[in-house]
Amino acid sequence: MKKIKFSNVYLWLVFIILYAPIIYLITYSFNSGSYMTGWSGFSLKHYSELWQDNRMLEIVINTIIIALLSSIFSTIIGTFGALWINFTQRRVVKNLLLNFNSVLLVSPDVIIGASFLIFFTTISLPLGFFSVLLSHIAFSIPIVVLMVLPRLQEMPNSLIEAAEDLGAKPFQVLSKITIPYILSGIMSGFFMALTYSLDDFAVTFFVTGNGFTTLSVEIYSRARQGISLEINALSALMFVVSLLLVIIYYFISKGSRRNNHLEVAK
Repeated sequence: MKKIKFSNVYLWLVFIILYAPIIYLITYSFNSGSYMTGWSGFSLKHYSELWQDNRMLEIVINTIIIALLSSIFSTIIGTFGALWINFTQRRVVKNLLLNFNSVLLVSPDVIIGASFLIFFTTISLPLGFFSVLLSHIAFSIPIVVLMVLPRLQEMPNSLIEAAEDLGAKPFQVLSKITIPYILSGIMSGFFMALTYSLDDFAVTFFVTGNGFTTLSVEIYSRARQGISLEINALSALMFVVSLLLVIIYYFISKGSRRNNHLEVAK
């Protein structure tokens, strides 16, 4: 019992440390004052200022577009990459592919960002929307592979063998058996890629240009001049959106697992 109580206290302590700064930041988004040094009263004026800040709204839209597009493309590429790795017969080739996939995961973001900058400069690609999009797709693919591959490894070979025995073609096996079974892994990869894209600063900082920027880079630029409580309001809204994404993902993954159990039972 003492161990259980201690673990509960430790867990609550971890949550307090993690969420206290976020709650503090969100609380001051409703402060009528202009600074986080003292509470002046409840107000929604910073949300109103945010709504009237056309540049910030444009940057938010740019960030969302980049995140959605990069997540969609990286999920498609990463899923087929995981399929390729999983069904590779030669062990040496499979290990080599896994090691290549791990390079972007373990490499420092500064090194990755500088590498992309040098690459885009070498091929004369203007820094802006497409350079940011390509960079986000590139560093999100290994994340998707990491999410999808375990689901593929858990899938019983008997499902594929039974489908092939019944005359199913490779595309039918892929669309009717494999994809539905690993859907929870695909959705995990998509939401992880979406989160990484929305959150990324280091890589994006190197490859932005031509007046195009994302939210993380803009917040960094404004923070150097002193953070306005408008940023608090924006952070509060993003936190709510993140919670909604987590809730949506939870129900999608729960439904996918239930469908997988039903398919296996059949």
